[in-house]
Amino acid sequence: MVGGKSSEATSTAGASSAALPKLLIVDDEESIRTQLKWALSKEYEILTAEDRPRALEVFLAERPEIVILDLGLPPHADSVSEGLAALEEMRQQDSLAKVIVSSGRSERENALEAIGRGAYDFLPKPVQVDELKLILARAFHVSRLEREYRDLQQRVGARSYEGMLGTSPKMQEVFTAIRKVATTDAPVLVIGENGTGKELAALAIHRLGSRGAGPFVAINCGAIPENLLESELFGHEKGSFTGAHAQRKGRVELARGGTLFLDEIGELSGPLQVKLLRFLQEHRIERVGGR
Repeated sequence: MVGGKSSEATSTAGASSAALPKLLIVDDEESIRTQLKWALSKEYEILTAEDRPRALEVFLAERPEIVILDLGLPPHADSVSEGLAALEEMRQQDSLAKVIVSSGRSERENALEAIGRGAYDFLPKPVQVDELKLILARAFHVSRLEREYRDLQQRVGARSYEGMLGTSPKMQEVFTAIRKVATTDAPVLVIGENGTGKELAALAIHRLGSRGAGPFVAINCGAIPENLLESELFGHEKGSFTGAHAQRKGRVELARGGTLFLDEIGELSGPLQVKLLRFLQEHRIERVGGR
């Protein structure tokens, strides 16, 4: 047995079980380990341990996806302290491991305590094999989904750049250009078709530059009526037009110390483009109705 000898872990493996999912059974009663091993060995590669130190040793060496853990383990088999300690140690080593705890002491507080510390499920003794098989099938399914998702996240993260994905040479050229212009204070014109990620590129330039700690203010120039756009960009003074009941700062002022992103800038009218050009050249604005 794995609890005392290493032969038990390998005796169920054989040549045909190499691809079977690994299941660790931790229980101080040899009869229970034997019963579960006999009942589950066709579906899983069975590993066993009889106490907390051996359980952690096998867990670290074999990395099973699922663990059936008895809460009453020696040297304190009359309490759940050893079992809960084993649960926490395993969860610290692999947060995705599914630990199904079992105990002859089926008080509600033990189950709640175990679940609160990260156990996947609670199974009172005596264990019903049919019920256990259903729980194991669900646990393995959930475990595989979570691990596949984590692997996908890691692969995506490795290929991403400030929220943008791309491994082609052209995308690498874009990333290189972003890194270059981010170190300057010069206005940047980002050109691309709709949906190609111009705002993502602008946000990346903002984050990587010296203004990254400041605000990132975006405005869609094509979505605001022309008669309101000047006020939206530059703000207005109180009483400058009907409805202007108070002074209002524009997006340019709100972006001070950060970055202003003008989406669909080609939609700006000629006079407004002239006023925007003056701002880019002189770094000064005049609110609507201001002097």
